[in-house]
Amino acid sequence: MLRQPLKILATACTILALIFNVYIFTYPSLFPFQCSWRCKGSQVRADLQDFSLAEKTLYYAKQYGLDVLSQWKRQKGEEALDSRDIHMLALGDPQIKGNWQNTPLIKRLDTFGNDYYLGHIFSMMRTRLNPQFVAVMGDLFSSQWIGDSEFFNRTARLTSRVLKRNPAWLYDIRNGSKDMNGQYQVDWVSFADDLPEHMSKTPIDFQFGYENVYAWNPVEDDYLLINITGNHDVGYSGDATFQHMARFQELFGKDNYWIEYDADTEHAWRIVVLNSLLLEGPALQDEFLDITWEFLYQLFERRFNGSTVLLTHVPFYKEEGICVDGPYFSYYPEDYPREPYKANLLRSQNHLSQGVTKRVLNLIFDNEKPGVILTGHDHEGCETFYNKDPKTAEWFASKKPQLSNYYIKEITVKSMMGEFNGNAGLLTGHFNVLHKRWEWSFSLCPFSIQHIWWFTKVITILSGIFLSLLVVL
Repeated sequence: MLRQPLKILATACTILALIFNVYIFTYPSLFPFQCSWRCKGSQVRADLQDFSLAEKTLYYAKQYGLDVLSQWKRQKGEEALDSRDIHMLALGDPQIKGNWQNTPLIKRLDTFGNDYYLGHIFSMMRTRLNPQFVAVMGDLFSSQWIGDSEFFNRTARLTSRVLKRNPAWLYDIRNGSKDMNGQYQVDWVSFADDLPEHMSKTPIDFQFGYENVYAWNPVEDDYLLINITGNHDVGYSGDATFQHMARFQELFGKDNYWIEYDADTEHAWRIVVLNSLLLEGPALQDEFLDITWEFLYQLFERRFNGSTVLLTHVPFYKEEGICVDGPYFSYYPEDYPREPYKANLLRSQNHLSQGVTKRVLNLIFDNEKPGVILTGHDHEGCETFYNKDPKTAEWFASKKPQLSNYYIKEITVKSMMGEFNGNAGLLTGHFNVLHKRWEWSFSLCPFSIQHIWWFTKVITILSGIFLSLLVVL
């Protein structure tokens, strides 16, 4: 009696499970141009608007099928990756959440699933694209107001669940830096005590520079992972403490550094990682601002003659209306009983200020070679052009480049969080041999809202249950 309705349920769930699993495991093939390195993608035909609905459907179906087939062949080793170009995967603001003792079960399940939702995006992009560089654009976590132990737990989850990396080295760090309960506890006092020694040297010695690094651990990794400081990781300058900075640097590495590639060739280029949260104040610890500006001065003094990829969290100054976020600064009030020592300090900001924007751009892009800026912070994403007036050295933002001036494109990478459709940014660098210059292009590959991923998992489980019951009955 129950077998017939159960058979209908099993059939419906199985069909839906197949459709949605095919979708979530092949979604980049629906957008092959957006989801491929720009120099290798195939552009949409210019005359597509003249097609009938049936012709468009056939065209997109064929495009999808061919892309799925090409990916399958590539994974079988039938297609070699062109290594001459630069391939960087940019992941915007994942904001890993956490659980507490009173967190409801449904919220715990949501947090658990969100880790694997983000991990699915990364796994799909890494398998499809084989990037040389992966940059997480800051706001790795959802709050800087967490203890060391929770900061460690989220780092381990980000490492293993999202980035699919071996977290063993993290536990080695914890074993050497833990409290009486065996939980991770950073030694921020030693970190603070060591700063004066570094800052007393001339020049200040923080070993900001590297050369030709393609993996921090070449034995285990085949790409370079870059984690950028976000306000939810270390706080704005009015919040950033020795503890915040010590644990970030211990678990994620330096917050300011450059890596130069092929420095003595015509195709020289570099990555510059900048902690833009510690550029202006008033700050809780002025030392951090001094270090960040010293980094920029040392960078400028190198007089690098190649192209620059700048990676930072807070976008540069732009007028209201260019992006979703307009100019905004807030400061702690004079009377702030909860934390009186923060009175008048910088509390939050949407952009860098106009003056700091000018100084930073002049220090980094002083050689007027082609370059690009990737930022996070504004979850909606944006593309802006910073144009330099050759007479005044002033920079101004616009939605389109002013062709008479030198300009740098800033790309605010749209968030990979589920409510923003799980995006991944693809930056391609191509050296134009004819013109002896780097050319940079960017595209955004969307996945879907997180509910689609959840529905796929639930319907797959239900399909398995119903099919198993059919066998039993």
